[in-house]
Amino acid sequence: MYSHILLTSDGSELAAKGVEHGLAIARAAGAEVTLLYVNEPIPLSDLRLAASGGMTNPLIRYEEQMEAHFKTISAPIEAKAREMGISLKTARETDTLPAEAIVRLAKNSGVDLIVMASHGRRGLSKMLLGSQTAEVLVHTAIPVLVVR
Repeated sequence: MYSHILLTSDGSELAAKGVEHGLAIARAAGAEVTLLYVNEPIPLSDLRLAASGGMTNPLIRYEEQMEAHFKTISAPIEAKAREMGISLKTARETDTLPAEAIVRLAKNSGVDLIVMASHGRRGLSKMLLGSQTAEVLVHTAIPVLVVR
């Protein structure tokens, strides 16, 4: 059925529910999994402030911090995948639009299912906060499983 599943996580409790569902599907289908974390780029104003404060290589330090944060998020998921006998790759993208990074990686990696969690907000709350899950749904032809 599915041979390559993309899971997304920001480290939240809600994202963990999506990851759990995705891993269960991967085990049942014998699918490989890619775990994606998308962080936003550091704002230019923060880079300038850090540099003017004497910080050396603030962009490199930011990237190192984001990579360390991703490893904190991914380590328990990688351990769970190993326990379940699932082949798991990890990926970290930097993008101002996480949904675009998700769709791009899914398309370029031959993913045939995207599993994401969603808060399920409606109305004004959704308009103001946006929804990366909704954006992914609109911009991909790949099936998306939304976990709430």
